[in-house]
Amino acid sequence: MRLSFLLGPDIKQILKEDPDQVRELLDELHAEDLADIFSELDSDEAAALLARLPAEDAAPIFERLEEHEQEEIVAQMPTEHVAQIASEMAADDRADLFNSLPEAVGVELLESLQRVDPQAAEEVREIERWPDTSAGHLMNTRFVIVSLGLTAREAMASIRTYASQNDEFVYNAYALQGDRLVGVVSVRDLIVAEPDDRLSDLVRSHIISVPPTLDQEDTARRMAKYDLNAMPVVDDQGVMLGIITIDDIIDVLVQEQTEDVQKIGGIEPLDVPYFQTSFLSFIRKRGVWLVVLFIEEFFTQTAMRHYDYVLDAIKGATYYVPLLISTGGNSGGQSSSLIIRGLAVGEIKKGDWWRIFIRELGMGVVLGAMLGFIGMLRVLMYKDQSFKFALTIGLTLVAIVMTGCTVGSMLPLVLKRFGVDPATSSAPFIASLVDVLGIIVFVHVAKVVMASVLAGAHP
Repeated sequence: MRLSFLLGPDIKQILKEDPDQVRELLDELHAEDLADIFSELDSDEAAALLARLPAEDAAPIFERLEEHEQEEIVAQMPTEHVAQIASEMAADDRADLFNSLPEAVGVELLESLQRVDPQAAEEVREIERWPDTSAGHLMNTRFVIVSLGLTAREAMASIRTYASQNDEFVYNAYALQGDRLVGVVSVRDLIVAEPDDRLSDLVRSHIISVPPTLDQEDTARRMAKYDLNAMPVVDDQGVMLGIITIDDIIDVLVQEQTEDVQKIGGIEPLDVPYFQTSFLSFIRKRGVWLVVLFIEEFFTQTAMRHYDYVLDAIKGATYYVPLLISTGGNSGGQSSSLIIRGLAVGEIKKGDWWRIFIRELGMGVVLGAMLGFIGMLRVLMYKDQSFKFALTIGLTLVAIVMTGCTVGSMLPLVLKRFGVDPATSSAPFIASLVDVLGIIVFVHVAKVVMASVLAGAHP
């Protein structure tokens, strides 16, 4: 059970009766739990409570709130007080705050921040230079800088000084020549080193870094590949701009996976959590895709009308149409999900399309044969159905599953090739597309296997 459900009502009551007692209670709780509690308060109550806390205590709570909650609280607080809280936030979280605010509010707040903490204001401008979904926008511009001439003891002293002034976990220290990054040493290596060991003997010169323009998904994959807790952001000239830490990457992964899941389900990604999304926003985000998919199904109806003479000529054919097209949609949905996930985690590259095509075609044949055999047995259970019709159903299932597997696997790769998010090829979209193809496949198989039955039918 979330702590906010237990303490939220009590904090509201304390806020009304004796607001000064709240800080004593909050001293005993983790900042993440405090953020949960604040999210349960009305925006004016949360703003009043934050206003009574010192900026250094309010910042860890405020930066953990959802963006829409931050925006609502900012509207309730004096700009100068918000600027003081913002100056105590991590640089990347501070930049995210400015990015989420309306432009006019952001400009006014940045002017106030310039008066309160010019360095913090400059950090916002530096991070805002880069696209929202890039490594440059994820980075924290504050990090520990050490000289190669220091000893391990002196480097640890520099880390202690930095940690006492910044509420952030320190993973590494970075050696620079001018502004260029030349080496990295972990805190662990400094701890196990002898106090008088020279830093030049401890640093790693082979540095894994990312450029500021790299997409955040690619950044996350690189950190995961090398099992890093922190990674430097370096420009083309080797100048170190900042660092990205694992907590930011976790947020990226949650965000990207949430968007992918929603797209796969045929929903435009939500900007805020479910219960904070308005009814009209849901109608718009879900309705657009439903209309698109509904219109796409028109082609299924058109195909059935076009081949109406075949369906009428074959006794019981219409009973099996839903079974056939749903099987194609299911197989296509499986394939698209596998490929979308493979692209997301970097297991699959665009150049792998031919290998994927061969594998999916083979799997389509085997899976289709398995389902086709079961389908034939099902048809033959009815005494009024012929073996030729059962064979038609069996061969159709093989062809439809092959079609579903290949279309479902190739469409995400085609979209990726043209710069479109592969998750857009959602399972409902694949299913609707394969429905049309399933009707066409069924009719053409029937024309071959049951030619004698259809001889008297006319298109």
